[in-house]
Amino acid sequence: MRNRDRILDAKRIVVKVGTTTLTHENGNINLERIERISRVLTDLSNSGKELVLVSSGAIGVGANKLNLERSNMSLQQKQAAASVGQAILMKIYQKFFGEYNQNVSQILITKNVMYDIEGKQNAENTFETLLDLNVIPIVNENDTTSTFEMQFGDNDSLSAMVSTLIEADLLVLLTDIDGLYTADPRRDQNAKIIPEVEEVTRKIESLASGKGSKFGTGGMITKLSAAKICGREGIETVIANGEDPYILYNILKGEDVGTLFLSNK
Repeated sequence: MRNRDRILDAKRIVVKVGTTTLTHENGNINLERIERISRVLTDLSNSGKELVLVSSGAIGVGANKLNLERSNMSLQQKQAAASVGQAILMKIYQKFFGEYNQNVSQILITKNVMYDIEGKQNAENTFETLLDLNVIPIVNENDTTSTFEMQFGDNDSLSAMVSTLIEADLLVLLTDIDGLYTADPRRDQNAKIIPEVEEVTRKIESLASGKGSKFGTGGMITKLSAAKICGREGIETVIANGEDPYILYNILKGEDVGTLFLSNK
């Protein structure tokens, strides 16, 4: 059996989209891409898949709306930008998903939930109920009230946390790069994509580069960390380019796109 065949029967799937996927380089919202994400996820839901969307972008969208320069923002300004940006994003998601008659919900969560027995159970119950009702939860960090997330967090780690929380079959990280390369493809034209990774070792981690954009908080290293977390829990992970969200169809058909990180179970 091909390793890619492992994800053919994936039913419960977490899809994480980064800031660079949701916005143009100038920080404005990429409406066409969000519309495509909404259409694809709705179609997959209609086919019987259970979907959770982990969405970045709140701070970037809010900063752009408030005319704030991200590199010079204080912690309080980032929280304010997150509050404004999250409201904008959810309004857009509701509009596009609503056009396809797909119900969505908003879940703002912090990593502290994983360390609180009651909070963790409440979160599990909420996700399970929403998925049973054919609702697609849209998850983001609770940047407005939790400085912990901004100082130490990123949505790649959050997506891994959500994947383990709901016992997902697959995590897909959509970003602005085709997958994990042998070197940084932006600097080395001889860099080649690595189609599959059996284990996230120190050697693999040494291939990671830094942040992808001035609006994002993560980079390849955080994605490798997410794949490592999921791998320990028996969850496959795929890192792929989110420029065209229709790539999700190719991934779920077992095609050789992006980089597949195999689980240890």
